[in-house]
Amino acid sequence: MTRAAAISAGIFMISFFAAAEAQTDPGVRPGAINGQPAATATTPLPLASVQANANALAFFNDGLSRFREVDTVNGTHPGLGPRFNFNECAGCHAQPTIGGTGLATNPQFTAITKGIASSQDTMPSFITANGPTREARFPFFFNANGTVNTSAPNGGVETIFTVSNLSGAGGCSIAQPPFSTAQAANNIIFRIPTPIFGAGLLENIDDSTLYAVHLANQGNSVGVSGTFNHNGNDGTIARFGWKAQNKSLLLFSGEAYNVEMGITNELFPQDRPLPEEEQTHPGGLVPSCLNLGGVGYPEDITNFGQSGPATLSDMEGFAQFMRLLAPPTPSTTTPGGATAISTGQSLFSSVGCSVCHTPSMKTMPSQITSSLGNATIAPYSDLEIHHMGTGLADNVSQGTAGGDQFRTSPLWGLGQRIFFLHDGRTTNLLTAISAHSSNGSEANTVIANFNALSATQKQDLLDFLRSL
Repeated sequence: MTRAAAISAGIFMISFFAAAEAQTDPGVRPGAINGQPAATATTPLPLASVQANANALAFFNDGLSRFREVDTVNGTHPGLGPRFNFNECAGCHAQPTIGGTGLATNPQFTAITKGIASSQDTMPSFITANGPTREARFPFFFNANGTVNTSAPNGGVETIFTVSNLSGAGGCSIAQPPFSTAQAANNIIFRIPTPIFGAGLLENIDDSTLYAVHLANQGNSVGVSGTFNHNGNDGTIARFGWKAQNKSLLLFSGEAYNVEMGITNELFPQDRPLPEEEQTHPGGLVPSCLNLGGVGYPEDITNFGQSGPATLSDMEGFAQFMRLLAPPTPSTTTPGGATAISTGQSLFSSVGCSVCHTPSMKTMPSQITSSLGNATIAPYSDLEIHHMGTGLADNVSQGTAGGDQFRTSPLWGLGQRIFFLHDGRTTNLLTAISAHSSNGSEANTVIANFNALSATQKQDLLDFLRSL
């Protein structure tokens, strides 16, 4: 063998063994959607007891139908706008089936070209064809001269699209928020849709159970503390949303209907202006953009029979759908095989991940349906808010959650998610894990423990996460 050939062969062998030793994110887990062979991309499964109860199943299917409903400015499903992020719930909650998070192909990207949004709108650079489905917020208000006023916290949703010049919009003509200005000033943050699988089970965990988990994890060896976001009305633990800012699924659905789609409802009965419009005098929306649906307020109501059969409001239907939606079923063999997954699960606990991502909890008794009551579940979350440091901080406060605090994201269903972290900044689990470590993060010691694992051990842990 020539010297050049020997060097080439050596480089090849080094590269081969480096590749063999390197850990990689296995990617979206193949196989049954949500681990449920009967589920499809458009038909998620309800809880087992709902499947066996014709009346409960009817409520679930009605809610699912409403979740897939395409809303317009006026017409059959009126109320869209005057500003919105998309025109149907299922468009944003679709991966790996309805009820999940954003698809690999972002439906927002074609909203203007397909006539869903106004042709006067401009597609923001943070909405891309294969990027995450997003909402945007400005952490701070701007001064009159266009500079950022860090003494004036904002944090409200800056809705992306408008209905200007759409059918039914009439004389309503409004501008999009100044996204380019905000990006240039580094005064913009993003959120992606949270999955809602098993949401009724999370809603049905008693506060005493959550406090018991919290107390059991005190004095841990990895520096994790954590606290709860509380509902401002009754003081109980809130648990839905990226900062656990919403107490119940009904509140969660009503807020999203109003904020994400611009549809007024029984919880949020007024059209929503942008945060900066609310701050100005006289504030609010211009009169030409009010009551575009022509039905009065709120646009989404419980129908007592004045127009067709008596029915629940969409908001109620959404809440029932989410409440009755089954959690994902983990795989015991994919990816990596049963041994790798079992080893990875043990490592998940030993490095400290389970201090926040609690593997098991029990729900309280339920009158709604038997599957919700006295169930031992594996959400892999404590539903607490934790300081995640400067690297993940978005400088937005919601309830008692501060600018760097986020709810422990439930990990069930993670195996088939595409985008990770609150803003969808990465599709790679390794990157997401690494991002948990920064100045001021409660997870720094846990991430140091993960980094100290061998490549094989890291791979086992990644395989376990993708099995969920």
